[in-house]
Amino acid sequence: MRELDYTKIGGRIRQVRKVKGWSQDELARKCEISMSFLGHIERGTRIMSLDTFVSICNALDADADELLWGTAHASNAVLDMWQPKEEGTRQDRETDSYSMYVRIMKSVAEIMNEA
Repeated sequence: MRELDYTKIGGRIRQVRKVKGWSQDELARKCEISMSFLGHIERGTRIMSLDTFVSICNALDADADELLWGTAHASNAVLDMWQPKEEGTRQDRETDSYSMYVRIMKSVAEIMNEA
């Protein structure tokens, strides 16, 4: 089974953030975490919770596989069916979070099957 490399994950988060032209402060505010904690995440010196990871993925509009492993898997295409009915509603945010959790769990399952 592959192990998570938090330094690489943090580097990928930093890279996507910079491509969007966002400061650490801006991403931290969107994720409702401190800028200091985001700095630790990007350097790989602190481990984030799954909730924080989902929040970062959603804020950056990034796929979990991309941030975890640097690749996206085709199995995530199935989740494209989940289209929110109205943007910005609580239901949308819950659906987005649920979809992200499912993507993360699929990624973990695929990794475990590779072992």
